[in-house]
Amino acid sequence: MFATLVTHEWANDGFLRGPDGILVRMDRLRKIPGILIHGRRDISGPAVTVWRLHRLWPESRLHIVEGEGHGGPELSARMREATDALAG
Repeated sequence: MFATLVTHEWANDGFLRGPDGILVRMDRLRKIPGILIHGRRDISGPAVTVWRLHRLWPESRLHIVEGEGHGGPELSARMREATDALAG
């Protein structure tokens, strides 16, 4: 089922308008705090993508996990820390 959902999302460009769908509307998130976590070795999404998002989102913090890709123990730990931090 997961593969079907992922394929559906990708086939429809994540239901965004155009290749910069999120980036052109970052003004909507500009004042909302967020934490972006990305694995440097993630081959499905290059780090430059999350870097561009972070640069347009002043209230975001970016963590690049150097030794992991699309998952792993350090990435999971960072996500837990981020969730705890945002929950207050």
